[in-house]
Amino acid sequence: NQFARLVHTWCEREGIRHLDSFAVSELMEYASRVRGDKEKLTLNMRILKSACLEANTIAKKGVGELWVGGNRTIGAEHIRQALADKIYRVDLVREKIYSFIQDGTLLLALDGSEVGQVNALAVYQLEEGFSFGAPTRITARTFAGRGGVISVDRDVELAGPTHNKGVLTVAGYLGGKYAQDRPLSLSATISFEQNYSGIDGDSASSTELYAILSGLSSVPLRQDIAVTGSVNQNGEIQPIGGVNEKIEGFFDVCSLLGLTGAQGVMIPHQNVKNLMLRHDVVDAVGEGKFHIYAVRTIDEGMEILTAHKMGERAAKGPHKGEYRVSSINWRVENKLHKFANAAVDSGAKQ
Repeated sequence: NQFARLVHTWCEREGIRHLDSFAVSELMEYASRVRGDKEKLTLNMRILKSACLEANTIAKKGVGELWVGGNRTIGAEHIRQALADKIYRVDLVREKIYSFIQDGTLLLALDGSEVGQVNALAVYQLEEGFSFGAPTRITARTFAGRGGVISVDRDVELAGPTHNKGVLTVAGYLGGKYAQDRPLSLSATISFEQNYSGIDGDSASSTELYAILSGLSSVPLRQDIAVTGSVNQNGEIQPIGGVNEKIEGFFDVCSLLGLTGAQGVMIPHQNVKNLMLRHDVVDAVGEGKFHIYAVRTIDEGMEILTAHKMGERAAKGPHKGEYRVSSINWRVENKLHKFANAAVDSGAKQ
C-alpha cells in the first residue's frame, strides 16, 4: 500500500500517467529482483523512476492502452516492455556469448553424462549496470602424484584471491574426509575451459569438487544440470550471489539449443529466498520443462548429478568404519588408496 502511494506521488510530480494495480505489482517484482530478495524491495528510486518514465513513453504510443476512471494508465505490459527495452540496449556482449555457444565455438554439453566434467554458472557484470549469467564448462583430471588440487587458472594468474580460497577449501575437504589414515597422495587439475580472462569468486567451488569426485570415482555427471554454490571444508553448500541471473542464463542457453524437459540448475538451499525469476522461467518450471534443485551438502548434490548413492561409513559390524562397496565414497577412497600405494612403491624404488 505504501509502495503504491509512493508511485502515485512520483506520477503526480513527473506529470506522467498513473500505474494501474497490475503495473504497480510488476514494478514491485522488479524492485524485489533488483534487491535480490523476494522479501525486500530496493530503495534505489532512480532505477524505479526510470522504469516508470520509459513505460509512460511506451504507453503514450498507444501500445495496449487501458482506461481507469476515464484516464489513460500505465499497465503491466508497459513496465515489462520498458525493462526489456533497457536490457536490449546493453546486452550485445550477452548476444555474442550466446551466439558462440550456439555455433559451437564455446564447447558445451546440455545432455548426456561425462566423467570429470560439469557445467558451472558465471555472472558477467557490465559497466552499464547490466549483469547476466552464462554456463561455462569446468573439467577435472585426477592422477597419482603429490601435487594436490591444482587450479590451472590460478597458476597462470587468471584467478582472483576469492577463487583461490575456494580451491584450497576443496583440498581441505578431500583431505579431511578421505586422508585420515594415510597421506592424501593426489594430483588433480581443475580448469575453467575456454576462459581467457580473469575470474574470481568461490561460487564454483562446489562445482569443482563435483568434477574431482567424479574423476576419482569414474562416475559420470549429468550435463543437463548446471551447478552453482560455494562449499566449506565440511562439505556444506553455502549461498552465492547473482542466483537469478545464473538460472536465467542457463535457461536461455537451453532454450536456444532446445529444451529437453530434463534440464535444470542446482543452487544452494539458502538462495531460495532470493529467487525473483522472469515470468518465462517461472512458467517453464511450473510446466516441468525446467527444474531447480536446492541442495544443502556435497553428498546431496552428487546424488542428484549421478543418480548414485554417496554412501555412509558402517557404524558397526565387521566392516565398521568402511564405506558401502560400490558407493561413490567407497570408489573415491579406494582410488586414493591406490594412489597412496603407488606413491609408496615409487618412493621405495627410488
